[in-house]
Amino acid sequence: MEEDVMFAVDPSEEGGASQDAVETGTEKYLLFLSDGLLFGAKAEYVVEIITNHVITPLPLVPEYIRGVINLRGQILPIVDIRLLLGHQISDESCIIILNIEGTLVGILVDTVQRMVDLKTDDILPAPGQGRDMVCGMYSLGDGQTVLLFDCPQILTRS
Repeated sequence: MEEDVMFAVDPSEEGGASQDAVETGTEKYLLFLSDGLLFGAKAEYVVEIITNHVITPLPLVPEYIRGVINLRGQILPIVDIRLLLGHQISDESCIIILNIEGTLVGILVDTVQRMVDLKTDDILPAPGQGRDMVCGMYSLGDGQTVLLFDCPQILTRS
């Protein structure tokens, strides 16, 4: 009988938590660092995080495309976020595999931090020109500012 009490649901509270979540409008983001900047990628795009993978360089591609990897028999392009933003290459890195509109692509970042829920109402517009890979900003409770990475822009970048 005590088990029934532990898991009993008050009919007046049923659905309350899910309604609160819908009203506040949150989205999950994976936070990562690149050249000291804190970025967030929407969790819906993130497939997996890998480390220690050999990147095969490719000729005649833009500099920010570091090459390709063979991930379980599938060849994926790897975009270096540091180079994409005009910064220097780093030795420390990991790869975040993204699925963007059915296309798998890896982004090379310094470190992956954590997954967070961000309130969509608190997302600020992207900063001025020159940040075409950023679609917004968000201030975390600890004072850090997250630049929201515009994942689909990777596919349209020339």
